[in-house]
Amino acid sequence: MSIRGSEVADGPPQAATAGSASLQSIDRYIRRASVLIARHEALLDRLDVALGDGDHGSNMGIGLRTVIRTLDETPPAARPTDAGTLLRQIGHGLVSSVGGASGPLYGTAFIEAGFYLADVARFDTATVAEAFEVAARALARRGRCSVGDKTILDALDPAARAIREAADRGEPLSVAMRLATGAAARGMRATTPLVARRGLALRLGERSRGHRDPGATSCFLLVLAMASDGRARRPT
Repeated sequence: MSIRGSEVADGPPQAATAGSASLQSIDRYIRRASVLIARHEALLDRLDVALGDGDHGSNMGIGLRTVIRTLDETPPAARPTDAGTLLRQIGHGLVSSVGGASGPLYGTAFIEAGFYLADVARFDTATVAEAFEVAARALARRGRCSVGDKTILDALDPAARAIREAADRGEPLSVAMRLATGAAARGMRATTPLVARRGLALRLGERSRGHRDPGATSCFLLVLAMASDGRARRPT
């Protein structure tokens, strides 16, 4: 099954409105993300062959499965009781289990979003917009990257901006996430003509032009998993 960047399917999950619902939403999200990444591991690896070590999909798949296994094996008494703690646990798991630069980058984004959400009981569009912005800024600092450098940020930053704009218009979270998915897809596709300025692809110089960034592609998939159950068509 494949996915197209501009499409989401069957409608997104309802926004969480309290602590327990937020925990459940995040738990369901990371499991959807793992399934979606696993479905596209081969695609992500193929994209990474041109620009990196050829293992981005495999690394992401292993990392997400490890995170979920850790969550499942945590005794009930030791499990997170708030959304912020759960996001930080996911982030630390990604740092330790995803190979290459992607683990620290994604991990930092989740951890910093978790710190922001530490005392938040309600997930509305404005709250999610701020969490995305915190995550994007943290990833940019950790990777020392900017939009246009041909990295994960090229998909994450447009998604964050789309949610903020939706929040400013008073849109519900379901609409904001659909818009974020489209923005992430456009950012992902926009990496193809870019020359890489960060990461392993930097060494290729002009030869990196014409190849879509695998990190931006996995970021699109992670945003899609948040906005839907992932049943749509392949990113093009």
